[in-house]
Amino acid sequence: MDTDTVRSPAGDEAEGRRREQRGWYFYDWACSVYSTSVVTVFLGPYLTSVAEAAADADGFVHPLGIPVRAGSFFAYSISLSVIVAVLVMPLVGAAADRTGRKKPLLAGAAYTGAAATTGMFFLDGDRYLLGGLLLVVANAAQAVAMMLYNSYLPQIAPPEERDAVSSRGWAFGYAAGALVLVLNLVLYTGHERFGLSEGMAVRICLASAGLWWGAFALVPLRRLRDRRAPAREPGKAGEAAALSGFRQLAATIRDMRRHPLTLAFLLAYLVYNDGIQTVITQASVYGSKELGLGQSTLIVAVLLVQVLAVAGALAMGRLARRYGAKRTILGSLVAWTLTLAAGYFLPAGAPMWFFVLASGIGLVLGGSQALSRSLFSHLVPPGKEAEYFSAYEVSDRGMSWLGPLLFGLTYQLTGSYRDAIISLVGFFVLGFALLARVPVRRAIADAGNPVPERI
Repeated sequence: MDTDTVRSPAGDEAEGRRREQRGWYFYDWACSVYSTSVVTVFLGPYLTSVAEAAADADGFVHPLGIPVRAGSFFAYSISLSVIVAVLVMPLVGAAADRTGRKKPLLAGAAYTGAAATTGMFFLDGDRYLLGGLLLVVANAAQAVAMMLYNSYLPQIAPPEERDAVSSRGWAFGYAAGALVLVLNLVLYTGHERFGLSEGMAVRICLASAGLWWGAFALVPLRRLRDRRAPAREPGKAGEAAALSGFRQLAATIRDMRRHPLTLAFLLAYLVYNDGIQTVITQASVYGSKELGLGQSTLIVAVLLVQVLAVAGALAMGRLARRYGAKRTILGSLVAWTLTLAAGYFLPAGAPMWFFVLASGIGLVLGGSQALSRSLFSHLVPPGKEAEYFSAYEVSDRGMSWLGPLLFGLTYQLTGSYRDAIISLVGFFVLGFALLARVPVRRAIADAGNPVPERI
């Protein structure tokens, strides 16, 4: 018998795991275009301009009769989307852990978000309420889908591989974002040559992100596989199914109290990631409205972020292997604080300094997020991945509510985007202090997981 043709069970298992990992990367490839083109670049300034077109003489719109400054509407919509996500994610996470059937839930969330994003093609004139509604649906759906996607990480990667696998996933996402932004830039800057108005070009860019999301989501849905759910105590499944969103979230937090160090890390993450996500979602508004930069300049800046974020994610993954994930994340938070403080002093009408700021963000953006995800995966008790990642996802990738709310309120009270952007520094300072106090090796052991040699 030819021994070269004989494959060991361990070899088959490793190949199957690598196949799942490659499929898993492609969900970042699919949905990151939404985060980049829609949330980070186009929708903020465009929805703000639509709201301004609908505003009264004092610059206010009145959704449901509530006076809202037009410049704050986008930030408030981001914040509202998280409230919706908080109601939905615990139910979906508990259902995924209870049944072991994550893929159908992932498909439902992904295609709900993709459909809402594609529907942004119809956002024109003064339809700011339509834009807000589609944004809330798309953001909430993305939060649910990302929670399920992230919960696969401890199942498809052993502890020693997670930093690298998580970093590659983020790198895939930023590579896709960069590729589509190049296409967006060609369409937007050449819209007259294509016979399109500027608004139509923006709407096509928004809708194409939804089509991209839906098309490439097919790859992970084919390659990822569901696992058998662990046995539960009699009666627990029915009880969990009957819980409302708030009660299920409370049940998850109560369970986390049995793992206080996991909860301590999650608290630190929620704080500093609020700052990260608010910078991502509001940077284009800041550049457009405060610094007076054109849409083409903003696209180039975000494209620069995407390209450098790929290298940054991979480089910080290597740093984590040498110095540990916790130390590397702490270093990134220092860099975030300095970058944000510098952003406050950027002169208006100076694209080059905005590009320098974008470069600093890009170098730390991907790595700080990827390493946070992989570090948290070590702290999740086995069998509760989706449930715990539902709490984690509350503040992930543009779903944070407190940061956008603070940004919107600061602008509403002061009328200054500079004051709004500098108000976010506290998230990074407090997040650093909270994370520095978490003994991660003991936290991993207390969760019942093997402790990597370096973490």
